[in-house]
Amino acid sequence: MRNQGIGSWPARRARKTPDRIAVVHESREFTYRQLHERALRLAHALRGLGVRHGDRVAYLGPNHPAFLETLFATGALGAVFVPLNTRLAAPELAYNLTDSGAGVLVHAPEQADAAIGAAAEAGVRHRIALAGAAAGALGYEDLLGRGGTEPLDESVAPDDPCMIMYTSGTTGHPKGAVLSHANIVWNSVNVLVDLDLAADEVTLVTAPLFHTAALNMTCLPTLLKGGRVILLGAFDPDRVLQLIETRRVTCMFGVPTMYDALAARPHWPQADLSSLRTLNCGGAPVPERTIAGYLARGLAFSQGYGMTEASPGTLYLDKEHTAAKAGSAGVPHFFTDTRVVLPDGGDAAPGERGEILVSGPHVMSGYWNRPAETAAAITDDGWLRTGDIARTDDDGFAYIVDRVKDMYVSGGENVYPAEIENLVLDHPAVEECAVIGVPDRQWGEVGRAVVVLKPEARADEADILGHLRGRLAKYKIPKSVVFADALPRTASGKLVKPALRSAYAADSADRP
Repeated sequence: MRNQGIGSWPARRARKTPDRIAVVHESREFTYRQLHERALRLAHALRGLGVRHGDRVAYLGPNHPAFLETLFATGALGAVFVPLNTRLAAPELAYNLTDSGAGVLVHAPEQADAAIGAAAEAGVRHRIALAGAAAGALGYEDLLGRGGTEPLDESVAPDDPCMIMYTSGTTGHPKGAVLSHANIVWNSVNVLVDLDLAADEVTLVTAPLFHTAALNMTCLPTLLKGGRVILLGAFDPDRVLQLIETRRVTCMFGVPTMYDALAARPHWPQADLSSLRTLNCGGAPVPERTIAGYLARGLAFSQGYGMTEASPGTLYLDKEHTAAKAGSAGVPHFFTDTRVVLPDGGDAAPGERGEILVSGPHVMSGYWNRPAETAAAITDDGWLRTGDIARTDDDGFAYIVDRVKDMYVSGGENVYPAEIENLVLDHPAVEECAVIGVPDRQWGEVGRAVVVLKPEARADEADILGHLRGRLAKYKIPKSVVFADALPRTASGKLVKPALRSAYAADSADRP
């Protein structure tokens, strides 16, 4: 085949295991032969709409077979797939569509209103609706019905762009990490080596596929191996427990809050979990209480650290070390190298804190149309700066201890304060604003806005938060607002966020 990218995977799998079940969604099952045929039909349909090598095709919707079909169809044409976060507001979606230059948007009915507005603002040429032709959209199944099944073998090189995955930016604007086909393949190889996935894997995907961990750490490696992927449109702990029992799930990924939710269900003590072999966790270190609760059921976590720009796998802690190395993110994946560097560029000794850098064939080529940001993120000798502070122990296990940036993680979602602060400052009563992450029992961290009002201006918490609704994804909107007379700053005027956290984060766990 001339197509050396992941768009060729369905054809390659169909010739090896055509009748094996590839994807399960609700009551529908698709074999590898059917997945290949549907992706091929969609590829022909997209080509009929004018999609060519290098063009961008966006997808907006919850976990669904159409997500994977669109990804593979796009790859079959040598085009670039752009998964969009369903939790974003319409203006945020419009920004991503405009920035990527997407000419086609495939969307689910649940996102129809946002998709219509965002596509119109971004000038998207074609909108394809899963629910059928309506409101100016083409019907997804209608397109597949008209699409041909003649073989496609577009020339696609390993280093060609495969997808643009958006990650929130510290300047308030998201950046598109350009991941090549080789990046995705090498990340999948790392997963297969370190997680030891098998051809009989039954992987439950409950986290959203637009997140790199769900797509690239669980779903695609399983399909590469020829296993079965069960797609769940939204996380429901009772439904997850049911699927584990009835579908004999062997592998799943989640963030700590998801695993805690499962263990809190009444059925948990009696649930048949005997099929589970791999419980992978990311987004935040697994709390010791969670580790202990699952060990009591005979289950151990594997966990890791990664970032979108690394496709994402970087560090991995296998289940044999979960308890002994609690709090660690592990050691580098097999085909990954990391360094912990001091401010002077030298390597940190065990116990010393420094920024963690990553190198490997899975690291992105750069940010979409952002050469300055790319140059800042990737060193001259090819190391990716993570912006996170780590230390290693004497055994080489890494511990993420702080962030260079002010990002916090809420329910597995990265949140960057600058984006929120910029919008709060648009409120006519606000003079200054700083957003910090504060501890939360349910979500790990949530946002808190510290606001200084203009002289003689009036506003309360409801006013500030109401100003953000509809302009930001819900998970980005702070859960609380406190008002201050001034924000702590250095003599040069730089905001001192540690002092801010010390002053305003202490009582967070006691707030509703």
